[in-house]
Amino acid sequence: MNIKEKSLAYFKSFSNKNLEELKIFFSEDVYLRDWEIEAKGIKKVLEANKNIFDSVESINVEPINIYENKNFIIAELEILVNQIDKLLVVDIISFDSSFRINSIKAYKG
Repeated sequence: MNIKEKSLAYFKSFSNKNLEELKIFFSEDVYLRDWEIEAKGIKKVLEANKNIFDSVESINVEPINIYENKNFIIAELEILVNQIDKLLVVDIISFDSSFRINSIKAYKG
C-alpha cells in the first residue's frame, strides 16, 4: 500500500469515526495541528479525534485532490459535518519510515 492508498484508508476510518482503526495509522509520536487543536503523541491525538467525533453526529471526508511525494501527501478535502455543514480543508500528512502517519497539519479554507 503506497502513501496515497494509506491516506485514502485513513480518511475512510476517520469518516467512520473508528478510533481503533485510526490508531493503526499513527506513529507513537504523531503530531496533529489544525485551526483549533494541537496534540502530540498517539494518546493525545486519539483523544482529540474522539472529541471531534463526540461533537458531531456524522462526518464525511471526501478527497478532491491528493498530491503525493516520497513521504508526505497534500490532500484537498471536502468535509461534510452532520450532512449539512461543508468545510474545505487542506491536510498535509507526513509518514515515517514505517509508513505510519507522524504529522497531520490541517488548514481550513
